[in-house]
Amino acid sequence: MAKRKTKFVCQDCGYEVAKWLGKCPGCNNWNTFVEEIEITGGRQKQAFQTGNRSVGKPEKITAIKSQQEPRVTTDMKEFNRVLGGGIVPGSLVLVGGDPGIGKSTLLLQISSQLADKSLSVLYISGEESTRQTKLRADRLGVTSDELYVLAETNLLDIANQIEAIKPSFVVIDSIQTVYREEITSAPGSVSQVRECTSELMKIAKTNGIPIFIVGHVTKEGTIAGPRLLEHMVDAVLYFEGERHHTYRILRGVKNRFGSTNEMGIFEMKEAGLREVLNPSEIFLEERSQGASGSTVVASMEGTRPVLVEIQALISPTAFGNPRRMATGVDQNRVPLLMAVLEKRVGLMLQNQDAYIKVAGGVRLDEPAIDLAIAVSIASSFRDQPTKPEDIFIGEVGLTGEIRRVSRIEQRVQEAAKLGFKRVICPKNNLGGWTTPNNIEIIGVNTVQEALQIGVSR
Repeated sequence: MAKRKTKFVCQDCGYEVAKWLGKCPGCNNWNTFVEEIEITGGRQKQAFQTGNRSVGKPEKITAIKSQQEPRVTTDMKEFNRVLGGGIVPGSLVLVGGDPGIGKSTLLLQISSQLADKSLSVLYISGEESTRQTKLRADRLGVTSDELYVLAETNLLDIANQIEAIKPSFVVIDSIQTVYREEITSAPGSVSQVRECTSELMKIAKTNGIPIFIVGHVTKEGTIAGPRLLEHMVDAVLYFEGERHHTYRILRGVKNRFGSTNEMGIFEMKEAGLREVLNPSEIFLEERSQGASGSTVVASMEGTRPVLVEIQALISPTAFGNPRRMATGVDQNRVPLLMAVLEKRVGLMLQNQDAYIKVAGGVRLDEPAIDLAIAVSIASSFRDQPTKPEDIFIGEVGLTGEIRRVSRIEQRVQEAAKLGFKRVICPKNNLGGWTTPNNIEIIGVNTVQEALQIGVSR
């Protein structure tokens, strides 16, 4: 006879306790515990049998033959780039993003492109009916007969349909709506999301079917559900951007088959998403000429150099404590660089409000943008513009030195291609590579040298 036992599970991190608690010991969040019923003994929940179970044996690593995983490419080069070159058979990919950002539109377009290559695709929608999906498909111009649409949330029925149709690709939109009947908690809970993702992973690995899962995000911008969800899948992609702007950024934060630093740029049109092959021109097309506080940096996003404008606004504070705000860069990097400018250059910034922004909605994390931020702060403070044909690249140390960066040759080539005339970079990066003929490379050792060259008094 099965016994019923209640437990309380945190809906943010999956921490389990026997009685209700106001604050979760695992993630320190309040009022996140929900009561769930656990069945012990008797009828246990059975895992779906998706193939013949074979017992593996240990092998010597030297005896294992390495082979390149075959990939299926789509017509979107930006999507292929983020995945590391294409879709790997049997992979489980999680796609997250804010509501209305275009996750369903992106995956429906990808499904249509795969179906046009005579590859069967099963698109499972748990939030929309088949007619609603058809309306979006008509707007996107989807007309392939190899694309199948199913409105279902029961995982057992979904598994049966996958077994019957045997598609080449599967899309689940979204994982928070799928449920297992054996689990008593509501769809979207920690237990449901964990178990459903585990079964989908077994289906993908056993049958070699790539499965794309759409995941909701929380107010903090992270994928809802337990962190275990991101550990189970092979790749985690974030679809970012402002709903009121046309540009979208697809960024990989986890990828077992490629780099996690790749970024794809898309533009939202009436007929769907259109890939942007040269994002540097997009980010710089509205740059103001002759404005102080504006610099351009060549940042590496995976294997691609991207030229982005960094803007700074320095103004006297009206409060006791000056404000330090940053959009697109690390919030803690701004006061650190301002302290270096005060100590090593002599700029009196302690009574100034500082606002830093990366134009275009891009987020930059690498240290090579330090010099551009410092120059933009000094330019705004002195109210002296930088030259519009200058590029600033380099990491700034606490003693004011400019440290070398990686892949300087690709950064300089991208700057030369877009018509920039000078690159101010670390002196240690000079030599060992061929510089383009139509651009001047200036090496600097300190922040003060860079300001003397780039910002006139």
